[in-house]
Amino acid sequence: MTNTKGYRRGTRYLFSRKFRHHGPLPSSVYMRVYRRGDIVDIKGDGGVQKGMPHKSYHGRTGRVYNVTPHAVGIIVNKRVGNRIIPKRINVRIEHVKPSKCREDFLRRVKENDVKRRDAKERNVFVQLKRQPAQPRAGHLVKTKNNPVVTVHPLPLIFRESHQMFKTKATLICFHQNQLAGIVRSDP
Repeated sequence: MTNTKGYRRGTRYLFSRKFRHHGPLPSSVYMRVYRRGDIVDIKGDGGVQKGMPHKSYHGRTGRVYNVTPHAVGIIVNKRVGNRIIPKRINVRIEHVKPSKCREDFLRRVKENDVKRRDAKERNVFVQLKRQPAQPRAGHLVKTKNNPVVTVHPLPLIFRESHQMFKTKATLICFHQNQLAGIVRSDP
């Protein structure tokens, strides 16, 4: 059977609702305020068929350029061939939520402003750029009350036993004189 050419083909699981999240949407979805310039995430909700985005825009992030009573216009970058085209799509607000992609950046901007202001008052240099995780600092381990212990694997002793199963060879594994397990070989 060939692939169908439907607009929503292949979206059986993509647009399905999460487990125990069926039913009407909460009122908070409709109470959100969107303004031009807001960055939003597009996530198609299978509970509302009107104004759904195409599956190629599901999970994308875009910027609001138009606001209507029940929907928003979003500019989304879409890769077509070897180029990226800014597409303008209209999506109902049930399929949109505010993006959190700039929260960390805005938090760092505020922290850096405070650091810069404090450094200027104290007339010192402060590093505002993010630094990668540094190696752990060196330290000294004292052996006065901490004796050195050599760690090595304990030997395993394999013995063949024909008393329990006379038809099958059985290996019994002894680990420090304790029975650890029985491994049977196939006939």
